[in-house]
Amino acid sequence: MKKTLLFLSLMAAPALAGEGKWTPQQVLELDPAWLKAQGLQVSPRKLWDPKRGTGLLAGAVNVGGCSGAFISESGLVITNHHCAFSIIQEHSSPQRDLITQGFLAKGREEELPGKGARVQVPRSFTDVTKEMFAAVPAGADDLARQKAMERKEKELVAECEQRPATRCKVASFDGGLQFVLIDSVELADVRLVYAPPRAVGEYGGEEDNWMWPRHTGDFAILRAYTAPDGSAAQFSARNVPYKAEFFFPLATQGVKPDDFVMVLGYPGITFRALLADDMAERQTRYYPRVVDVYGELIRILEEEGEKDPAGKIAVASSLKGLHNRYKNAGGQLAGLKRGHIVEKQREAEAAVVAWAEKRKEYAGALKARAELLSLQAEKGKGFEREFLLDVLKGGSKGPALAVTLARLARERAKPDLEREPEYMDRELPRLKDRLEREQKNFFAPADKRALLALVRRAQALGAGERIAAIDKHFGRTYAEKEVSAKIDALYAGSKVLDLAERQKMSGETEAQLRARKDPLLELGFDLATEMVALDELRDRRLGANVRLMPEWRKAVLAHAGKPVAPDANGTLRVTFAKVKGYSPRDGAFYTPQTTLAGVMEKHTGQEPFNVPEKVAAAANAKRYGPWMDKRLKDVPVNFLADADTTGGNSGSPTVNGKGQLVGVNFDRVWENVANDFGYNPDVARNVNVDVRYVLWLLDQVEDADGLLRELGVRKGPKAQERR
Repeated sequence: MKKTLLFLSLMAAPALAGEGKWTPQQVLELDPAWLKAQGLQVSPRKLWDPKRGTGLLAGAVNVGGCSGAFISESGLVITNHHCAFSIIQEHSSPQRDLITQGFLAKGREEELPGKGARVQVPRSFTDVTKEMFAAVPAGADDLARQKAMERKEKELVAECEQRPATRCKVASFDGGLQFVLIDSVELADVRLVYAPPRAVGEYGGEEDNWMWPRHTGDFAILRAYTAPDGSAAQFSARNVPYKAEFFFPLATQGVKPDDFVMVLGYPGITFRALLADDMAERQTRYYPRVVDVYGELIRILEEEGEKDPAGKIAVASSLKGLHNRYKNAGGQLAGLKRGHIVEKQREAEAAVVAWAEKRKEYAGALKARAELLSLQAEKGKGFEREFLLDVLKGGSKGPALAVTLARLARERAKPDLEREPEYMDRELPRLKDRLEREQKNFFAPADKRALLALVRRAQALGAGERIAAIDKHFGRTYAEKEVSAKIDALYAGSKVLDLAERQKMSGETEAQLRARKDPLLELGFDLATEMVALDELRDRRLGANVRLMPEWRKAVLAHAGKPVAPDANGTLRVTFAKVKGYSPRDGAFYTPQTTLAGVMEKHTGQEPFNVPEKVAAAANAKRYGPWMDKRLKDVPVNFLADADTTGGNSGSPTVNGKGQLVGVNFDRVWENVANDFGYNPDVARNVNVDVRYVLWLLDQVEDADGLLRELGVRKGPKAQERR
């Protein structure tokens, strides 16, 4: 780490033990005595060595939007079942349904490669704040400011990625108060080693999602590979397991109530720094619209999937994502209301304003806040149109793929540094993987019905929010039979949904694509034009935000006078916690652990509570092996902690004070969903798979001898000799 984060000067001990998604560098600014008193048994400098810019925290890795962790020196990675779902789905068919049956590689030669799967291992962090702001020309307006900073970001990333197999990003902290360049090694050969049956990995389904008590084995084990010389490489039979410098040995003793734990990972995004008006818009408009629109899409995919076994597999991955966002939105609404979070944010803002008004040096902060409020009011005028355009990017595969091809052709005609980030050369391998992978997710009857629903909504927009591309291709007013016929004609006359043709299209120019006279492509080009205009509008807003928000945040941080961790932004963080239960409502208290007996109590023989036969047999026979908790007199399944987590922490390692893995984070409780807007110690609980349930399944159910030996759990010949 070359420079210390700007906001660390106030660091000492946090006000609340569980609150805060701390950056690796911030860990070194926390009071070591406080950390030791919480239960940390290793030196903070073992967690993060400032001289090397790495440490034990780097054993937590980024797994394509999820987190994961090395659990052996031979490249084994544990993450969530739902994070590895795309690999499981990729290798599933009605004849070999790995989603339902699960999968265990009995040897390395049986491990299944994941197309497009990546593991990123952090390597260094560099403060580039001065470089970013120096790139803005004098007198630049907000759009020019954003374009200049985006250009500089691209240049920094391009320079960083000159090293082979390197993935870099520039992360913004506190709305632009600081920028950090993060350098990671990217491992592109990732294979599935073990996945439990879906009825274990998703036990309880959507009924139990975000809920407690929970009894879900949401974990999977992958392995990262490199070339024989240790360099990152694409899949090859010659590749060898990655040698992990940092990994988390399994703590076979598990945890008990009040134990200290840490959750490490890559939390995606939180909103605690938003102004109250921005939070209010999410409460009154954004989340209600998510519930409405995504709820309809879920019903469509479920109904169509039930009609066809292959269709059910095809829509499975999309349904998982939709269900999660749908239920999350409901939880956000309930939590915002229950916790009076917007009202509390207004009070907090008012306190900062009153404080700043007495200090001349913060006059700029007050002016910045006033302008931010004005910009928020203006943004709200186009909310419905913008929301629907965003849904059209993925709500129906046909138009989404057509838009991607259209934008790719247009962007590829530009010099690399002038393209939109997602279409730069560095992204093309991922983009092409996605164009191929989406074939597994496409099911025509569901896709056409989803588009019909979105067109209906677009045609109902007001005069000032029309989507011209929809009006052009489907008309301005909704008539179901007519629109359905037009959609049928679009799909029947298009080659976009043919994988081989789509792969050809991905290399063609706009003129070549236009010459195809493909109706779905024509819709894609028209939608792309509107999406590009929206992107430019949003770039202007981003430019305004980076001009204004840092001034306001300086006042907020100065007023706080205590440690403040920045909002999550997809970068490596750690949160310190204790294993503990909570009271969800008056008169009720939830204990922090569930057991195998609870799994069987929920068993009905019907989804989503249908315990696989081999699991039920071991449970009913009380074949607990060494994994029984003597206090519980049963095998622990899940446990709660008061860690500060969010989306992106899926798959995060939960480790004890010695740095040993005790669990895998996979969810939050319902009452804690609105934690994204503010930490509430009374209900802030994350849900983890207990490592002893992982080991019980591998041992007593699967008899995964080679894997257990490799993990150091079974003794005898080395795993490398057995596997």
